[in-house]
Amino acid sequence: MNIYFKNQFNNLMVHLEKLKQKGVMSYDRNKLIEKISEIDIYTEKPFDELNLDFLFNYKIFPDNILISKNEWNLENREIRVGDTIVQQAFFPPIKNFSQKIIFGVRINEILNKENKKGFSYETIEGHAEKGISIFTVENETGKIKFKIHTFSEPGNFLSKIVGSLITIPYQKYCTKKALESVKEQIEKQ
Repeated sequence: MNIYFKNQFNNLMVHLEKLKQKGVMSYDRNKLIEKISEIDIYTEKPFDELNLDFLFNYKIFPDNILISKNEWNLENREIRVGDTIVQQAFFPPIKNFSQKIIFGVRINEILNKENKKGFSYETIEGHAEKGISIFTVENETGKIKFKIHTFSEPGNFLSKIVGSLITIPYQKYCTKKALESVKEQIEKQ
């Protein structure tokens, strides 16, 4: 985790290259806190006709919360297990008047089932959180939902200290905005 006052958008490639060399944080999934957040999506389109390119390009969070670069877009190919994403989070969620926090995550599963599509990633060494996040669009008996399923705990000393006051409320806010963003992107198709 690196913190900046200046937007790092033009330097994300440099950060990505450094993060590709780091490993994922070790964790025991059974000891992590599990959270499931979901939102119903209303669309006339059949599930198999939904365009989920935005999801697989990691366009989940609004740009005032998080921007990113990933290996597969830079190499002009599809997402693969082992790909790295560099994230720049804005805290507070105001691009020009915030701290810019750089983290990394690594894709560890791609889900492409008949009624469930998405991916999961694990946090890379230095991330504020330790664990795994799973992002899926699912067709549950005719109802389409977007789910964010996480198993996590604070990833460093600072996150542990400020967790209940800052990190946890901010995560709830970001999750809510991600759910709304994906819902909007699907419903406008």
